[in-house]
Order: sequence, then C-alpha cells, then structure tokens
Amino acid sequence: MNRTRTGPVRAAGVALGMGMGGFFDGIVFHQILQWHNMLSAVVPADTLVGAKVNMLWDGLFHAAVWLLTATGIALLWNAARRDDVRLSTRVLLGWGAFNLVEGVVDHHLLHLHHVVEAAGESVFDVLFLAWGAAMAVVGALMLRSDTRSAAPMR
Repeated sequence: MNRTRTGPVRAAGVALGMGMGGFFDGIVFHQILQWHNMLSAVVPADTLVGAKVNMLWDGLFHAAVWLLTATGIALLWNAARRDDVRLSTRVLLGWGAFNLVEGVVDHHLLHLHHVVEAAGESVFDVLFLAWGAAMAVVGALMLRSDTRSAAPMR
C-alpha cells in the first residue's frame, strides 16, 4: 500500500515553528517590550558597552532564527515538489519546542536572561515554559492526528 508521507512536511513545520518562535521572542520581548536581551542577566544593558554587547548577541540570535526559518522554507519547498508528501502546517510543535529549549537553557540553566529582566526569575519564566509546552503538546497531537488520517495515494 502506497501511503502519503508527512515526514518531510513535519521537519519543515518544526524548523519554521522554531524560527517563528525565535522571531516572536526577539521582536516582542527584546525589541518592542524591551523586557530582556540575549545576555541581559549576565551583561546588564544599562551602559553603552552593555547595550552594545547585548545588541550583538541579539543580532546573532536573530541570525540563527533566520537560518532556522530559511531551512524550514527550503524543506517545505522540497517537500511540496514530491508526489508522496501530504502538505499541512504544523508549526506549533516547533514553536513550542523553541520556547521550551530557550526557556530551560537561557532562563533556568544559564541564567542569561529572564522573560521580564527587572523581575528576575519569576512567574513569567514559568508561564513562558507553560506556553511552550502547551504549543508543543497541541502540535504533537496535530501531527498524531495527521498521521492517522493520512490516506493512501491514488
């Protein structure tokens, strides 16, 4: 039996979700709300040198999430060209995974920054993880549902 493949689209969706999650974090929390920067718990941005160091690391962070997003687009482009791939969008798993990894590593393990830097380690860091976990669970359930409903190719 010839089945529709979803794996290539899953990989694209996860990469796109991670990229979108990173851009959301960087644009909303770093730039618009200015709650934290990439290294703001280690190098406070209250001096010109501190602000420049944080700006550099924010830029490197944005470059990395841009590469994740570009990778996701390339994977989606390649998947769309295949006859045995069923297209769907599953970015929640990737976005949730980004929040979980970034939150655990940067907020809790390395203490590079916190969601609201002025509050330090706080309920905002926990809510960030909960939001990421919820998106990852919903994304995983969507993938599971997608796999079960994949119909044979005709």
